[in-house]
Amino acid sequence: MPEERNGEGLFRVAEAFGYEIGSRGSGDWVWVPVGFMTDLCTVPWFARPFIPLSGKVAKPALLHDWLLTNGDPRAIAVFAEALKVAQVRRGRRGVLLAAVKLWACWRRVRATVIGRPATQGA
Repeated sequence: MPEERNGEGLFRVAEAFGYEIGSRGSGDWVWVPVGFMTDLCTVPWFARPFIPLSGKVAKPALLHDWLLTNGDPRAIAVFAEALKVAQVRRGRRGVLLAAVKLWACWRRVRATVIGRPATQGA
C-alpha cells in the first residue's frame, strides 16, 4: 500500500502512485507524491463506523484528498470512478460517496452561513 499510519490519525504516502482518469489511454493522469499527508477523505464523524480507511478504499481516498487539496473540482467524480475501478462493492461505494457529498455540502453551508472557510478537514 502507498500509505502508512503516522500515529496521529494521518497517513503519509510512502510511494508515489498515479491514476489515469477515465478510460485507459486518456492521458489524464493524477500523481500523488511521496510525503503527501492525509486523513483519507476527511471522513465525517457520523460515517466513520461504516467506512473502512484501508484496503480497497485507500488509494481512491488518497486520490480524492490530493485532488481536493489542490482545488480540483473533479475530486468527488474521480473518487467515485476510482472506487469502482478498485472493485469496492456498490453498496459500500454508495455509502462512501453519500458521506463525502454530505461533508462537502456541510463545508459549503458552513462557509456561506457561518463565514468559516471551507478548508479540507475543518
